Amino acid sequence: MRSTPLQIMLADDDEDDRLFFKEAFEEVKIKYEISTFNDGEQLMDYLNTPDSVLPDIVFLDLNMPRKSGMECLREIRQNDRLKKISVAIYSTSSSEQDIEETFTTGANVYIKKPNDFNMLKKVLSDVVHINWQQISEGLSKDNFILSL
Repeated sequence: MRSTPLQIMLADDDEDDRLFFKEAFEEVKIKYEISTFNDGEQLMDYLNTPDSVLPDIVFLDLNMPRKSGMECLREIRQNDRLKKISVAIYSTSSSEQDIEETFTTGANVYIKKPNDFNMLKKVLSDVVHINWQQISEGLSKDNFILSL
């Protein structure tokens, strides 16, 4: 059991989705701290600040203005300070092209945003209880997409 709270960040341009996400986490039984960002540019500005607290997991919406989730993922994976952060793509898209591109770019898991609150709680609970080291070492497309 962790003694320090899990540091979670969400970049999503939809205010309702950010609120829904935070409310679901209130019911997940772990210690956590959530920071939310309105777009990828805000997230990357924060992450690139030298004294910023780095998250354990970043949830990225793919389709955001100013800087997309894909652009953020590329920047995170190319930055020595950030590249070990676990990245969960959190998107309404179920496009095979989006899934393939995020997989090959280095995301750890792909989650299609559920519309149902109970499903969202379950998927978030599953994500925070993943053994990220095992997933990173044995990542395959079969365990990349988190199904409900």
